Amino acid sequence: MFMLTKDIGFPPVELAGEDGLLAIGGDLRPERVLAAYELGIFPWYNEGEIIQWHAPDPRFVLFPDELLISKSMERLMRKNNFIFSSNKAFVQVMENCRDVNRPGQSGTWIHEDVMNAYKKLHDLGYAHSAEVWQDNKLVGGLYGIRLGKVFFGESMFSLVSNASKYTFIKYVQLLKEQNVILIDCQVYTEHLKSLGAVMISRKDFSRLLQKFAVG
Repeated sequence: MFMLTKDIGFPPVELAGEDGLLAIGGDLRPERVLAAYELGIFPWYNEGEIIQWHAPDPRFVLFPDELLISKSMERLMRKNNFIFSSNKAFVQVMENCRDVNRPGQSGTWIHEDVMNAYKKLHDLGYAHSAEVWQDNKLVGGLYGIRLGKVFFGESMFSLVSNASKYTFIKYVQLLKEQNVILIDCQVYTEHLKSLGAVMISRKDFSRLLQKFAVG
């Protein structure tokens, strides 16, 4: 494990531990956070802890062409029960991702410092959100970082059944239209596996970032 200094540089991702932890310390300045994402590194830590930077191996990703939509979701999407939007409620999406109850998880890593850092990145045009609405109420969404042709997903939430799946599917379709070729899902979840996400090696992930994550 490495301790970061005021300099923005990071150690090689290959030096991360088995749990993916690469370095600690530093700060959440936009320049540092963007430099981290370009290398496949992301901050993930609880409030009150020193900043922790992760680069797990393998990496969980989705290639937009491989998005899986179940027949039940196809039927739901044809009904138009939800209204989809992008970058209309970034702060609300982050707040809901922070506040939503997640079984088996106490607390949240989306605390004030993280909120402020990603709000700045949103203002700079790097952090984006997707939202779904029902009866004029925000019921689902996700947010993350976009660099070049790569979208790095950070978190999602759902207040009603299937809202997060609907958001994800619609946003992947939008990103595909915008020529995004890779969506980083960071770590494995059954939810995203059901939508087509797969594991690839950190080495392959790094190669894709070098080619497509041009900030």
